[in-house]
Amino acid sequence: MSHTAHIRSHRKPRRSASKIAMRAGVAGGVLSTLAVAGASGAANAAEPVTQTLELPTLTADVAAQVAQSADATQQAAANYELQAERDAAAAKAAKQAKADLAEAKKKAEAKKKAAQEAARKEAAARASRNSERTTLAATADTSTSTSTSTATGSAAAVVSFVKAQVGKAYVSGATGPSAYDCSGLVQTAFKQVGISLPRVSQDQSTAGTQVSLSNLQPGDILYWGSAGSAYHVAVYVGDGMFVGAQNPSTGVAEKPLSYDPPTGAVRVL
Repeated sequence: MSHTAHIRSHRKPRRSASKIAMRAGVAGGVLSTLAVAGASGAANAAEPVTQTLELPTLTADVAAQVAQSADATQQAAANYELQAERDAAAAKAAKQAKADLAEAKKKAEAKKKAAQEAARKEAAARASRNSERTTLAATADTSTSTSTSTATGSAAAVVSFVKAQVGKAYVSGATGPSAYDCSGLVQTAFKQVGISLPRVSQDQSTAGTQVSLSNLQPGDILYWGSAGSAYHVAVYVGDGMFVGAQNPSTGVAEKPLSYDPPTGAVRVL
């Protein structure tokens, strides 16, 4: 045995060739990676990288909800517009109704005033007629004369004609010779002396000169009602008497003025 055989060597054991090769490979890989990274870094420094972000795609359920929301919004807007139109129409109708009511009240008030004025005038006219009739009746009652007429000329002919018709029938629209109405008798009587009178009592009451009932003469035309709107006529024959076609019950009759006092008289002779 060598004198050095029992002394251990202080050198580390040599690695095996396979381990050395592995480490060399790893180191090479690392260096290659660093080289690639460096190159990439250089490239990145030269040209900035643009990244594109993709928005998420809406699913069918989300799209349906969005569509429903849009429809609801549109419907709400339509409802608001319709309600606004209805409110405007209601306001316009209320305003028109108020105006119509005011106009109706105005017309009713005017009509009421007109009716009151007409009633007042009618009352005044009635009072005047009553006064004249009272005077005429008093004059007729105090008369002691008979119905003998003192008329002459044309007046006498008219008086004679109407007296000759007494007892004949009253027929509306008749002008003789067997029947008469009131204005038909008067018209036919004056035709005998060549005087043409209007056909109806309204016109006959304004055919001549108006005369006072206190100043009557035989042959004057008596009328009942207002001048121009008379509803009855007859002929004054003198002595407070008149002859007229009164009605279907009496026919043509001779009556005193007090029987039915007339409203007025006209003179055409």
